[in-house]
Amino acid sequence: MGWFNIRKGTASDNAPREGEDLEQRQKQAPPPAEHELLRHRLEDAGLPDEIHEAALAECERMAGTDPSSPEYAIGFNYLEFLLSLPWNTTTKDDLDIIRAENVLNARHHGLQRVKDRILEFLAVKNLRGKHTPTILLVDDEAIARENLTIVFENDGYEVTAVANGLEAVKAMEKKPSDVVVSDLKMDGMDGLELLKVLRKRWPDTKVIMLTGYATVKTAVDAMRQGADQYLGKPVNLTKLRALVQEMLEQSLRAQQLHGPVLCFTGPPGTGKTSIGKAIAEALGRKFFRLSLAGLRDEAELRGHRRTYVGAMPGRILQGIQKAGARNPVIMLDEMDKAVQDFHGDATAVLLELLDPEQNAAFVDHYMGLPFDLSGALFICTANAVERLPAPLRDRMEVIEFSSYTRPEKFEIATRYLIPEQLRQHGLDDRLVSVEPDAVTAIIMHYTREAGLRGLRKQLASLCRKLARQVLSEGGKSLAVDAAMAERLLGPPPYSSTSAQTEAKVGLATSLVWTENGGEIIFVETARMQGSKQLILTGSLGEVLRESAQTALSFIRSHAEHFGIAPDFFESSDIHVHIPAGAVTKEGPSAGVAITLALLSLLTDRPVRRDVALTGELSLLGEVLPVGGIREKLMAAQLAGISTVILPKGCAASVASMEDEVVQDLEVHLVSTMEEAADIALENEVIPDRNA
Repeated sequence: MGWFNIRKGTASDNAPREGEDLEQRQKQAPPPAEHELLRHRLEDAGLPDEIHEAALAECERMAGTDPSSPEYAIGFNYLEFLLSLPWNTTTKDDLDIIRAENVLNARHHGLQRVKDRILEFLAVKNLRGKHTPTILLVDDEAIARENLTIVFENDGYEVTAVANGLEAVKAMEKKPSDVVVSDLKMDGMDGLELLKVLRKRWPDTKVIMLTGYATVKTAVDAMRQGADQYLGKPVNLTKLRALVQEMLEQSLRAQQLHGPVLCFTGPPGTGKTSIGKAIAEALGRKFFRLSLAGLRDEAELRGHRRTYVGAMPGRILQGIQKAGARNPVIMLDEMDKAVQDFHGDATAVLLELLDPEQNAAFVDHYMGLPFDLSGALFICTANAVERLPAPLRDRMEVIEFSSYTRPEKFEIATRYLIPEQLRQHGLDDRLVSVEPDAVTAIIMHYTREAGLRGLRKQLASLCRKLARQVLSEGGKSLAVDAAMAERLLGPPPYSSTSAQTEAKVGLATSLVWTENGGEIIFVETARMQGSKQLILTGSLGEVLRESAQTALSFIRSHAEHFGIAPDFFESSDIHVHIPAGAVTKEGPSAGVAITLALLSLLTDRPVRRDVALTGELSLLGEVLPVGGIREKLMAAQLAGISTVILPKGCAASVASMEDEVVQDLEVHLVSTMEEAADIALENEVIPDRNA
C-alpha cells in the first residue's frame, strides 16, 4: 500500500491542481528548438516558391544536426540571412518632376546637362507608370465575354472583347493589348490560328488560351505554338486573374530591362558621387554606395560559398539587406580602379550585375539562389571610362561631368562651401565675412583642379585660421579680403600660365587637356647645323613623338607650298621642346601646334601671341578633331588668349558650349593646316637668327 500511495502521489504532482495558473505552467515548458522557430518564420515570411522550398530543406537538415556542430551554425546563419532580405519590399518612386528638379538644383550648382538627362529619365518613368494595362478577350460566347469584361474592368484594366480571331487581329492592329485571353474553338479563325498570327506580328504580347475541350494534346499544341499559359473551362476566375497579373508583371519587367545603367565619368571632385545621392533623394529610394577601388576578388561582390564557418554573402546583397528594399539606388564608385590582373578580375561579376537581361536572377555564391535586382537603379562612376572593358562600357550610358568654370566655382563657394565650412568650424556670417575678391583669389591662385575638393580644403584651412584669430581677438568680427586671405594661407602655390607678351619665331601655344582641367603649353623649336636629326625633349610620350614626326614629314612634303627650301633638312637638325620636362606629356592634341611652330621657324614668320590652337594633324595636312574642348577653351580664357583655332570636326562641341565658356574668345574652325597657318602666322618676316 505504501508503494502504491507514493506512486499515486508522484503522478498527481504532474497533473494540474484545481485553481493552478495554467499559463505559468506553460512558461515552464521547454522552449521549441531554434529550427522550429525558423520554420514558423519561414512560413510567415511570404518567400518566393523556389526560395521557400530551399529554406525548408535547409531547416530539415538543421533538425537532424547536433546544435553544437559547426554545420548547425552555418545553416542557422544562412536562414537568418534569407529571412533578412527584402524579397517583397520595394519603395514607391516619387516621380514629381518639379520636386526632383528642385532637389537637384538645391544640391548642385551647374551640371545642367547631367540634370537634364536625369530629369528625362524620371519623365519617361513617370509616363510609363501611368500606362493602363490592356486586355483583349476573344470568345465566341457573348455571356463569357460580358462576364470576363466586368471582372477585369473592376480590376482596373482596359478591356476589349471580340468574338473570333479575325476580329482580334483587327483590334490588335488598331491598338495592341498587353495580354490576350483567347478561346480555342471559334468560327472564322480559331485560337491556334490566332496564336500563330500573334506570335509573328506581336511577339511580346502575353497569350492565355481557354477551352472547354482541355486535353493534354491541345495543351501541348498551344504551348508549342507560343501560348504563355493554358486553362480549361469552366474558368477558375481567381486563377485567371492571378495569371493575368503575373503576365503583366513579366511584361512590365521586360520593358524595364531596357532601362539605363548610368555611368558618370569625369575628373575628381566634380560631384559624381553626391549627385547619385541626390537622384536617390529625388526618387525617394534607398541608397547605398560600394567603392570598387582596389577590388580584385569577385567574392567581394558575389560572396563566398558556404563551405566554412566564416563564409559571408557578397557586398551587393549585404547592401540590399541594409537598405531594406530590393529597388534601391546602387552606386558602384571608382569602377575604373578595380584591379584586373592574373590574381582576379572583379569586373567579370559586373557584366552580369549591370545586364538587365541577367540581373533579374542574380545568384550570390553564399545564398546559391536567385535574387531579383532588375528593380535597382545602378549608377557607376569612373574618372576615365576608357579604362573599362569594352563589354562593360556597352552596358552603360556614359554621362560626362566636365570641369567647373570659374564663375561656377565662385557661385558654389559663395552659396555652399563657405557657409558649410563656417558652420563646421564654429563660425557664422556675423563673425566672418569672406569678400568676393578673396574667393576669386583662392580659386585662381590656391587651386588647380577641375572639381572642388582642393577648393574645399583651402576654405577649411582658412576657416581654421579665422577661428583661432576670432578667439584671440575676443570675438571681434572679421572681413576677409584677398590680402588677408593670402596672409593667412601663405604664398600662392600656383600661378596661371599666361600668353606670351610678344610674338616669337618658332614658338606656338597649344591647348591641352589634363586630369586637372585644361592648360596651355608652349611648343619651342630650333634649327641648327647637323645631320638630319629630329630631337624631341620635354618628357614626350610615344603618341606625341609620332605627332612631331608627322609634322616634320608634312612640312618636308609641302615645303614649296609654304615657300621653304626643299633641302632645308639636308644639313640641319630640328629640335622640338615642350617646357616643364618633369611632367610627362602625351596625346595627339599638340600635333597642329608643333607643325605651326616648325612653319614659323622655317619661314621666319612669328606666331601671333594671342593665338592658341589644338588638333591632331594627318600626314596629308588635315586637322582632325580632339576631345576636351570645353576645358581647353576655359584654359584659353584664363591665360588671356583671344583667338582659338579648333578642328572643324569640333563644331558641334563648340555650338553646345555655355556662353560663359566662349565669351571673349574668337573661335576659328579649320579643316586643313594651310587654313590654320593663314590665321596664326603674322605676315611680317623676322630674319632667322639660327640659320
